[in-house]
Amino acid sequence: QVQLVESGGGLVQPGGSLRLSCAASGSISGINAMGWYRQAPGKQREMVAQITSGGTNYVDSVKGRFTISRDIAKNTVYLQMNSLKPEDTAVYYCYFRIIGVGYWGQGTQVTVSS
Repeated sequence: QVQLVESGGGLVQPGGSLRLSCAASGSISGINAMGWYRQAPGKQREMVAQITSGGTNYVDSVKGRFTISRDIAKNTVYLQMNSLKPEDTAVYYCYFRIIGVGYWGQGTQVTVSS
């Protein structure tokens, strides 16, 4: 069994920054991919950033503002979010794919508002 615990969401003003963290525990050998998705009210969940064996990928709307990174020793993935915009407001979910099986975090709310 795999557990993902997220932290770091909150309320921030436009132009501000937040850092999300997601720590995995349990049977976590064989990680194929890790990343972050988000879902805004009334919208479909979308991939924000991911790390796979092929490298990193970002949705166009966050390129140059968000950075995904990982600490392999801690089985943790991070999302540094800079220059936040109101349209970044959403619930953010971390995601791990381990030996072909996907696991999701519980979600953390990010609200960008003045």
